[in-house]
Amino acid sequence: MTVSGFAVDLGGTKIAVARVENGAVVERRQQPTQADADLNGQLQAMAALLDAVGYRANDPLGVAVAGRIDRAGNWHAVNGDILRSIAAAPLGARLREMFGLRTLASNDAAAAALAEYRLGAGVGADNFAYLTVSTGVGGGLVLGGRLVDSGNGLAGHVGFVSSPLGQTRCGSGRMGTVESVASGRAIAAAAGTDEAKTLFADDPDHPAIERSARAVAILVADLTAALGLDRVAVGGGIGLAPGYLGKVQAQLDAEPELFRPQMRAARLGADSGLVGALIRCIEDRS
Repeated sequence: MTVSGFAVDLGGTKIAVARVENGAVVERRQQPTQADADLNGQLQAMAALLDAVGYRANDPLGVAVAGRIDRAGNWHAVNGDILRSIAAAPLGARLREMFGLRTLASNDAAAAALAEYRLGAGVGADNFAYLTVSTGVGGGLVLGGRLVDSGNGLAGHVGFVSSPLGQTRCGSGRMGTVESVASGRAIAAAAGTDEAKTLFADDPDHPAIERSARAVAILVADLTAALGLDRVAVGGGIGLAPGYLGKVQAQLDAEPELFRPQMRAARLGADSGLVGALIRCIEDRS
């Protein structure tokens, strides 16, 4: 399969678009996400960036977004604190109206999981998980070579699993989740700073970072117990921050060996969601 076309990755912090050739991003544009924008506003932002990288109507276009995409193509922001104006938005239908039939919307972490499994840190794994630690915490699962999906689009939202370290309510409405402890927002709130990433430069051993890494390590062990994972890749702005994966590994090393899968940094980096969204689009529309 030739993975060439265009892709969008809309997360809680930024919206990125890319032109992809043979599975590699060759041109990219991005800007901050407008958290309060409704579906029309998000689509207009996508269109302007796509125009800048040479997109033409009916080119293959994969779109990855934070939140869940149900089987009808409707977009739901599970964490209402991140995308505040998205609720049952008909993203799939509107994409086809604006950009043609060769489009497909996916969850961003699920798309990234597929890309890493096919082309990156998951190559050769049997049961594989991709975890993104960024503004929120998300994930995608590839079990026995198949991306786990569900009709309600909730499959893979592992950031909303309970954590023994969690004591507050997260944007999903659940109490004590991994996201409420490990996300960039949680780190910043615990540290009393506006930007979690700056904490890695100023105080890389801050207790808020250590607690985030511990929560992710517990999540990895729990997922391994339930799903028999043999490899996990970590991505996202926090997940790929210098030293973070080493902290997760150090915490995971305290678990029994049976619950310690191989840990890797996402090999495709910030491009995982873009490439995976296009892969899903091409496979679904072929």
